[in-house]
Amino acid sequence: MNRTWLPALLILAGLVVALPAAAEPAARSMPTAAPPASAFMPHGAFGPRQLVFFGYVRSLTRNDARYVARIDPSLILTGITASTAAVEDKALRPGEPVPNDYYERNESKRPLTYRVLANAHVTVLVNPGAGPRSAVVSVSEFSRIVKGENPRNRPGLWGPGSGFWIRIQGDRALAFDQAYRP
Repeated sequence: MNRTWLPALLILAGLVVALPAAAEPAARSMPTAAPPASAFMPHGAFGPRQLVFFGYVRSLTRNDARYVARIDPSLILTGITASTAAVEDKALRPGEPVPNDYYERNESKRPLTYRVLANAHVTVLVNPGAGPRSAVVSVSEFSRIVKGENPRNRPGLWGPGSGFWIRIQGDRALAFDQAYRP
């Protein structure tokens, strides 16, 4: 069995392993130091430092100097993953193409609670007449948008129903970027 992939896999997993002298030549030439740390690579027992997922912001309320968001995570799937899931969910028959090249699976619809700092990054979609554009908004304004308001009368403001790509770290939501979904 060819095991030349093992050192690379261990390095990607954040582990550095001394190879035995009897290892294959290709394996001995692999680097022995881990690559520079990434915000998304696992560290320790708690997994990645940050995660990005798709979800729906169900509420965003002020709590002292911070906000608290209730977020319903959902899976946006593409490729064979989308096709297989759509068939399993009986949304498509085998062999049918996945509309818009993605399939959404939202099994639980049970929101999770995250803290949101008042200076978190938020972009929403607007359509001033020339097609969808993103606009950076404050968390305060975003809170009102989640409630169905348009406090700054932004032309063509999309409601929060299209969902957001959300970046989290632990129990804090760091960024919300509204998703364009045809």
